[in-house]
Amino acid sequence: MRNKEPRNAFHEDKNKIVGSTLYLVATPIGNLSDISERALKVLSEVDFIAAEDTRNSGKLLAYFGISKPMVSYFEHNKRERGEVILARLLAGESCALITDAGTPAISDPGEDLVVLCAENNVPVTSIPGCSAVVNALALSALPTGRFCFEGFLSTNKNERFARLNEIKCDTRTTIFYEAPHKLQKTLDDLYSVFGNRRISLCRELTKLNEEILRTTLAGAIEYYKENAPRGEYVLVIEGASISEINENVFWKSMSIDEHLEYYQGEGLKKMDAIKAVAKDRGVAKSEIYKLVNAD
Repeated sequence: MRNKEPRNAFHEDKNKIVGSTLYLVATPIGNLSDISERALKVLSEVDFIAAEDTRNSGKLLAYFGISKPMVSYFEHNKRERGEVILARLLAGESCALITDAGTPAISDPGEDLVVLCAENNVPVTSIPGCSAVVNALALSALPTGRFCFEGFLSTNKNERFARLNEIKCDTRTTIFYEAPHKLQKTLDDLYSVFGNRRISLCRELTKLNEEILRTTLAGAIEYYKENAPRGEYVLVIEGASISEINENVFWKSMSIDEHLEYYQGEGLKKMDAIKAVAKDRGVAKSEIYKLVNAD
């Protein structure tokens, strides 16, 4: 009797390169052995490759014996070059988009190209693989069930602190990217807004000098006073605790009436505002209703 084919068996039809299609191809973040068989197939068979840095990507392709026409596609030429790539896709060519390392379109100008293709009904498919975000989260020893990725913080001080204050009450594990020369300043800013939370600092992931430092923000600040930061970092920080949230709620100093007025000032009708106040304070809406209608 013939064995049934496994559900996840290799299907040649699914792996055929199709014209007028954009392929998002994940590439190694350090260890070249992490590239997938499917990624190599796509890179070998598409009509052309769009790369963040054609010099870096050229070295990667040469290592695997792949020779393909390349066009540069990065932050400062994405608008003009995106239209060029789109025109070639609409004309029937297939294109693989790659970054210097990791998954394209994640904290990357490839996001704009995917939007452009979606707006013009050009099929986009993803060849999964390396992602520094997921790799760091898995190694962090912090909660992984719910997380958010913030990428790089703004270099503008006001925007930077506005964003940190906006997310400081998020209970999810939060992930940032950071360059070595900005790390110490970023740790100081994170500590000033978040307090002394646990953090895992992951650097040089998958490379020979991979290092995972699991500590607190205060501990990290002290560590890097004595140890110069080296390599690119992924910062994984635990989310806010319930006690932190209760300390930082906007309505903490408001009376019930002031809390209700706040929501009505935001445009909510009285009953909807009562529901919102009750939800904030963790009580039944009937209790709030009785208090505000006591007179």
